[in-house]
This record gives sequence, structure tokens and C-alpha cells, in this order.
Amino acid sequence: MVMTFSRKRLGYVGAGVSAALCFSGLGVATLAAPASPLSASQAAFRPGSPGLGDPYFPREGNGGYNVSHYDLKLTYIPQSHHLGGTATITATATQNLSRFDLDLTNYKISSLTVNAVGAGFTRRGQELVVTPQSGLPKGRAFTVVVAYAGTPHTIRNSPIVFGAPYGWIFTKDGAFVGCEPNAAHTWYPSNDHPSDKATFRFDITVPTGTQVVANGDRTGGSSSAGMDTFVWTESQPMATYLATIGIGKWNFHNTKTAAGIPETVAVDPALENQAESARVVKLTGDITDYWAKLFGRYPFSSTGGIVDNVPHIGFSLETQTRPLYGFVPDQVTASHELAHQWFGDSLSVKTWQNIWLNEGFATFVSWVWAEHRGGRTTYAYAKRVFNSIGSGSSFWKQSIADPKRNTMFSQAVYYRGAMTLASLRHRIGDQKFFQLMRTWATEHRDGNVTTREFTNLASKVSGQNLERFFRTWLWKQAKPPGI
Repeated sequence: MVMTFSRKRLGYVGAGVSAALCFSGLGVATLAAPASPLSASQAAFRPGSPGLGDPYFPREGNGGYNVSHYDLKLTYIPQSHHLGGTATITATATQNLSRFDLDLTNYKISSLTVNAVGAGFTRRGQELVVTPQSGLPKGRAFTVVVAYAGTPHTIRNSPIVFGAPYGWIFTKDGAFVGCEPNAAHTWYPSNDHPSDKATFRFDITVPTGTQVVANGDRTGGSSSAGMDTFVWTESQPMATYLATIGIGKWNFHNTKTAAGIPETVAVDPALENQAESARVVKLTGDITDYWAKLFGRYPFSSTGGIVDNVPHIGFSLETQTRPLYGFVPDQVTASHELAHQWFGDSLSVKTWQNIWLNEGFATFVSWVWAEHRGGRTTYAYAKRVFNSIGSGSSFWKQSIADPKRNTMFSQAVYYRGAMTLASLRHRIGDQKFFQLMRTWATEHRDGNVTTREFTNLASKVSGQNLERFFRTWLWKQAKPPGI
């Protein structure tokens, strides 16, 4: 995610560097008939936990099952802000499960079934607590269908993203949907944590004249009675917060990168001339191809972007396959968000305290793009930033390996994280460093990662004991003695 710390086109104050910083309801207690009590043979079944215990978001996500697929069949009416339809969730029980939670807010639920049988449900804040008619055995796949309707919720004034609105954001012609870190529950029921990734199908119906762009590839569509349906499919595992649908009027640019990767860029018509001047389509393809050379093959079936006209939004976001921009992106922003396709999307964090593996990496990689285009080296860039920030600055008073919930998108996470990688590259040399980055991206493709896994791999690939180096740069709350 790129956040604008006063904001979007601001480089680190004091560094003299022009760079964008990437961050990129009301529950309705509608009750179905209560589920029948568990029989004696089901006594070993127990509820899944109402959260996954993430240190920053302990109530996000849910225990007892893993989702493999979301099928979202929804209708949205921009004039009334009404969203409704059904979500079909395919999952597998990871324990003998008597009941389980989904994350969803602000909707009336008209029906809910588990394996085609009506299930009981109650609301507890963000939690939708589901009690099937019979227990779900460990290792068994099951299907949940939730029919719901209401008005999507925009999260506002959150200290996590410095007050920027996020989640479902209303626009003049539709919606801009950016959900990092915890807003998927504002528009669909889910296991809302990046450790539970799944494939997606989006079947979205809107009034004729309005269009829909989403993650993955467009795989169908139809028209009937003044309504148009757009079908998009993301066939690679995706974290819930990376799912998006862009609703509005779009100029679609469908092409391929020079290396042959399918590319779709959707541009708000009001920004078409500006996007053409910035060569956004070519820039997206060039960056994607270059990252594939450095970090291993592109991890998804297509690349691209969603360029919407919402300048009041203070962030862009690395929504999978198709980064979300509220304006025409410059090279810093585009290179950052496309770097996330490897570092953040394909490789997702196991818990949110590892966020520097997303943001520090993407910031560093945007420096690599600047170097590739004839700018200063990443080490020179890092030295310039390092020397501009005094040792007494609060910038250094944060452990970026554990930056804490309300400061997880701080400048230190981005810039100190990037300086860590620039310093590591200088220390172990280009050959070992880029071998490390390729190995990291390849070994963990479609998976979830931690800081400790990266530091261990760095020591292994480099053949050096880097424990002290990483302790100084990632954990110690003080300015390192040098770079």
C-alpha cells in the first residue's frame, strides 16, 4: 500500500527525495432457526476460534477451517449504494467443528446454509457465528452459502492508516474498493486474514452503462433488462484484503507485455489523456517484465492496474494482479505496487507484525527501478536517507520487525525496511543478494512468510552469520551506527 504522509507524492521529509509511500456497520441481528443440539456422537466437536490470534488483529480471521474458494455473485446499484447477492464459500475443516465464524458487518442476512442445509447464525460485532445442523469432521470439505444485502461500510478515522478512509469507498459512478489491512468484511463474508488465502470468482451485476473490473482475468459476462454482468476469476491464491472490484466507467486497455504476459489496465475516462501522457500501460508492462527477470517468473496469470479518479483517497494498493490507484501513478508508485505482486501478494505475511516484508521490500524495489532507469544506486539512495535523519528522531525508535498495530504503516517500516535491504545488498554483493531475492520469491510462491524465515535464508544464501546485522536493522530501536 502507498500512503500519502501529507502525503501521496511526498518523499521522506529531509531526504530531498520525491517518492510515493505505498501502503499501499452496524450488524443486523437477523436470526435463522436455531440449530439442533449436537448428538452424543458429535460431542468431540468444538467451536472454531473467533479469531486467529494475530498479535495486531487478534479477532481477524477465524479458526477451525481453511477457505479454498470464494464465489461472489453480487449486484450493486450505485445510485442507492445497495449491494446484495450471495457468497458461496468452499472450505475444509481443520478440526472437528461444531460451529465457526465468518467476518461480515453491516448486512441483513436472508438465508445461510452449510452443505445445502439451513444453519443457525448470530451476530457478535464483526463476527457472524454459524452453527451447522451437524458437526463438520476434520479434513472434510464443506460449502457455506450466505445471501445478504445492505449498504457497504467505509472505515474512517482509523489510526492504523492515519485516518485515511478505506474499505468500500463510494465514487460518483460506482466504487473504489481497497481493504488493507482488515476491511474485506465490509463487502463480503470471509476468513479475513492473509494467512488464509483462496481463489476467487467475481460475478458482479450493475446497471447498463456501468462496468466492473476485478482481480484476475475476465472470464464471462451477460446483459439483461438494463443490467450488465461482469465475471472475473482469480485462479491463484489471494489474501482477502487484496480482493477488489472497481465499479464505474472504464476505458479498458487489453494488451500483453513485451514478454507476453496478458495485461489489463482500466482507466477512468476523465484520466485517459493524463494516463496516456504518463504511458501507464507501457510502464506497467515494462516494470512487470523487469521484476520477472530479477525475482523469477510473474506469479499470476495477468498484470495491469485500475486507475480511478478519486484524488481525495490517500493511498494506492497492491490489489492482486491489478494494483488500485486513485490517480494516474508515477513510476515510483507503479514500481512499488507491482513489486508487491511478488512481495506481499504471492508472498503474504503470516501475521501483520511482518508487514515490513511487504512495504520495506516494495520501497526498496522501487529504488531498484530508479537505479535501472539511470538514477542513483539503491545504496546511494539509502545513504542519503540514512544521513538525513538524526539519531534522535522518532523514526529510529521503532522496531520494524514488530512495528505495532497503529504504526504498522509508518515511514520507518517503508524506509528503514528499504535501507535494510540496500545495506544487505551492499554487504553480500549483487550475485548473492539477487539470488536471495529470487530464492525467497520462488520457495514461498503462493504462501505466507515471516521475518525469521527471511533472515535465516539470507544467512544461508550469503554464507554469512547475519544475526547481528538484522538485529541492528530490524529489531533495535535506535539508529544503526552506519550503513
